[in-house]
Amino acid sequence: MPSAELKQDSDESYAEGTNFVSGGIEDNGMLFALLCAAPALTVLFGHLTSAEFKHAGLPPHLSVMVPACLEDVSACGQSLLNIIINAFPPSAEAAKFIGCFMAVGALLEFLPGKIETGPETLTGHIPKYKDNGVLHCLVFTFLFFAGSNLGWGDLYDFGIMYDHFPGYIAFLNIFGMAFCLFLTFKGLNFPSTADSGSSGSIVKDFLWGTELYPRVFNWDLKRFINCRFSMTFWQLAGLSFAYRSYTLHGSVDYGLLLAAVSQYLYLFKFFWWEMGYMRSIDIIVDRAGFEIQWGCLVWVPAVYTLHSRFCVQYPTGLSLPVAGGLFVLSLFGVVLNYAADRERDVFRATNGKTLIWGEEPKFIEAEYSIIDRATGKATKKKSLLLASGFWGVARHFQYFFELTAAWSWCLLANPVQNGFIPLFYAVFLTYLLIDRANRDSKKCHLKYGRYYEEYCELVPYKIIPGIY
Repeated sequence: MPSAELKQDSDESYAEGTNFVSGGIEDNGMLFALLCAAPALTVLFGHLTSAEFKHAGLPPHLSVMVPACLEDVSACGQSLLNIIINAFPPSAEAAKFIGCFMAVGALLEFLPGKIETGPETLTGHIPKYKDNGVLHCLVFTFLFFAGSNLGWGDLYDFGIMYDHFPGYIAFLNIFGMAFCLFLTFKGLNFPSTADSGSSGSIVKDFLWGTELYPRVFNWDLKRFINCRFSMTFWQLAGLSFAYRSYTLHGSVDYGLLLAAVSQYLYLFKFFWWEMGYMRSIDIIVDRAGFEIQWGCLVWVPAVYTLHSRFCVQYPTGLSLPVAGGLFVLSLFGVVLNYAADRERDVFRATNGKTLIWGEEPKFIEAEYSIIDRATGKATKKKSLLLASGFWGVARHFQYFFELTAAWSWCLLANPVQNGFIPLFYAVFLTYLLIDRANRDSKKCHLKYGRYYEEYCELVPYKIIPGIY
């Protein structure tokens, strides 16, 4: 009996530390399959968009590559394996660039900013953050430009983020695996908060994570990887790719350039809204494990830049009017995505005492409980669930605007000419946001119970009204 009681205590402790809903391999088999293949895919994506692949002479179109592969499956498999093997070890130049990129990001953590807080967890922990995302964004951009051949330092070519890209992905894969092993060990032995613990499965612990808010010397590891590294890399990569395209072809590729500018503005918006992200499902639910930390370290640089990187060797050929129209559409998505997020932030900051679209907002006042691990005492808390404005149209209408921007960026890569591969990011993000909306609904059902049922009656659709 003592062992059974110990297991029950462990299960209850783990449940408390999941912040209302867990995740991982048993919750989404398709995601698990993607995770298993993801490291190899990132290496292949890096090679596919490289100058070396173009010089090999095989057009990077699925309509060409798939039939060629099916003609000789064994040879195709061996070629793919050789690409993955030959990517390691990464070049010294690649390791040096990523190391310097991370070091600059870490130093910029010391920039000044107001202290903000995230949502209280099930165990009563309230995370604190220094709100200096915009300052980080502007200073990092200035330093990257100033240190390049376009600035005053002339330490590197502005197109450097394209030049050694396969090596970056190889290095990040190695670093990401080691980092996730460290996070697993730390969460089991030296957790930063009570929102931690083992699921009983070492595989799930590695994939899903063992703690929610890991810190080292008060350095927020999760925010650094999710925001300061991955988002900054994505933001500057588009500009670097556009410059490399210009130097290679001697002309401006309007599709690539305007996609890079739009993505830069979208990510500037991200840093402006960073505290809102720190209150999103990625942070308050997803533990710091392979799924999200390796994802931000490797998958984001490899996949979220794929459509832009593809166009360096294969220009879009779009005219300025066509590219400009898609650019305007992407900005429509960026601006309304921010407007929706801002609307909810103001509603929460004013405790519902504001106007939404000129009227008093509709909302559900929901109750939930948190548990003090030391005493076992449950404490009642309240949240306001907004059902007006964008949030009265659909529970995650902001995702529709985010997808509008994403599909616009991929269309700017001219898939009519360049094939399906530049669309991969938009397809993946569509799947990801649908899954995220479902997980958020599960979390809210567990957290708020009947109150969330009332909210769903007011706002029945998740992302697109009348459809889903």
